[in-house]
Parts: sequence; C-alpha cells; structure tokens
Amino acid sequence: MPGTPPTRFVYLGPEGTFAEQALRTVPAAERGDRTPARSVGEALDAVRAGEADSALVPLENSIGGAVGVTLDELAEGEPLVITREVILPVEFVLAARFGVTLAEVHSVAAHPQASTQCRGWLRDHLPDATVVDVLSNGAAAAGAASGEYDAAICAPIGATRHRLTVLADKIADHPDAVTRFALVSRPGPPPPPTGDDVTSLAVYIAHDRVGALLSVLMELATRGVNLTRIESRPTGEALGRYVFFLDCTGHVADVRLGEALQGLRRVCADVRFLGSYPRHRWSPAAGDRPVPAPAGLSDTDYADAAAWLARLRAGELN
Repeated sequence: MPGTPPTRFVYLGPEGTFAEQALRTVPAAERGDRTPARSVGEALDAVRAGEADSALVPLENSIGGAVGVTLDELAEGEPLVITREVILPVEFVLAARFGVTLAEVHSVAAHPQASTQCRGWLRDHLPDATVVDVLSNGAAAAGAASGEYDAAICAPIGATRHRLTVLADKIADHPDAVTRFALVSRPGPPPPPTGDDVTSLAVYIAHDRVGALLSVLMELATRGVNLTRIESRPTGEALGRYVFFLDCTGHVADVRLGEALQGLRRVCADVRFLGSYPRHRWSPAAGDRPVPAPAGLSDTDYADAAAWLARLRAGELN
C-alpha cells in the first residue's frame, strides 16, 4: 500500500554481522522483522518477489572498494531503487569465550577480509596464532562460542549475540574504515528532497560513439552537478563493454539534476535510475557538508531563467 512504512526487512546474513548491525540503525527495521539472506542476490530477489519490503546490502567499503555483486544485481533484472544509505564504521574486535585470555589464543576464526584488515594487529599481538578462514564474521563468532576456535575476529554485534568476551577492540589496521550499505526497495516515489541528497544511476554509454563518456560527464558538469563516485563494471555482453555507476549530489526533484538526467537520456544508450535518497551524515568533519550549487545553478536560478525565457516567448522584453 503506497505510503505504508516497511516492516519486513532482509539483509545479507548470517546474523551477527556488520550488515545486521547497520540495519538495526534504521528505526523501522529495529521495530520490524529482520531476516538474514545467504547472498546479496537472495536478499534482493526477496524484495522483487514481495517476500520482503526492503533489503540492506553492502555497496562499497573504504578499504576494499565497491561490492561488485551488488552493483551487478542493481544493473540487471527487475528494477529496484535505493531509498536510504547507511555508513557504518568497520570496528573489528577480538572475542572469545568467558575465561579465555589473550595468552591462551592459538587459533583465530576470521573472514578473509577481516583478517586482512587486522593483519598488523595480529602480527603484533598474536604472531604465533593460526588464523582460520570462515565464511562470515558471524560464523567466526559462532565458531569461537562453540569452542571450535579459541577466538574470533568479528563485529561487536557478533560478540554480543554469541555472549563472547571482548579481548581487544578496534583492532583494524585502518581505524577510519567504513562500509556503505544501501537499503533497497521496489520502485516507487523517492523520499522527498532534504537539500542534502544523493542520486545513483547506472549508465550505459554508446560504445560506437567517440567521446561518449565525456558527453556523460559534461551533462553533469555544465549543470553544476557534483559527481561523487564513478565505478565501471563489465556488462557481460562483450569484452570492453561497461556500465558506469554514478553517484551525484542532488535529488531527482531538483531542476538542475532533472535537466542533467534528461541530457543523459539523450546521449546514452540507456540510463537506469537507482534512486534519490538522503545522504548519510556520518562524520562531524568539516568536509562532511553538502556541496552548494555553483553561482547561477541553484533551483532558484533555474526558475528565474525559465520565467525570463517564458516572457521572451510571450513578447515581453522587460
């Protein structure tokens, strides 16, 4: 029913991972039903099939880069749209059963990405421990809880869920690392503009046209639309064929972004709208502020120019 808040949420599982921790920052999800999925594709297909209202999936990591499987899923199949982004600090902990000390840790369960991001800490504090690869941070915590491993590198929520004792926190080599998640739903009216929004697109360029990518960038630049991210992925059609994923500041309801979208529609082979949604304000740093429209390119400027043109067409020269 239009306007009904979502109550059924699915996320990339298993339980006790950063994805669940990120989803629980969404008020409606904290109150609603949360179900883990085995893969990004399974989570998104549950939304497409109407089995869930929204899915939370990882989009990119500040260390590992874009999550290719999520981008591929958004570019293909039945369309879905992003309605919210969540940026979560990646704070790994070393956790073990009650009574286990750091000196007694000889085996550590960890997802390969987690152990890679904690390599320096492991070298300095557990140089003789064996690190065992597992499928997820949640599986690492479960393995430590069952006694299969002495300890686990996991998310704080994993330690809490499995009643583990945190032997060391903030053990990642990059303390400022974050993961960006997308809350994805079936197509519908986007959230209203807030003045600090992101619009995501999947753009297919005309490969037989010289300067096709430059034309895409010019449609944005000439209207003062700030491009905050660009990522290419192969389409699978043929070698050298790519789809470009763009994140732009602004909302589809903004005049300048609306004109840019019309321009992209004219010059691109195809454009898939992936959503306009509020930007996640996650850092108090000075750089975490909206980028203002350049002089002459605000919605007020566009409205004034449109009114001026209307007067000219009506024969009014004042």
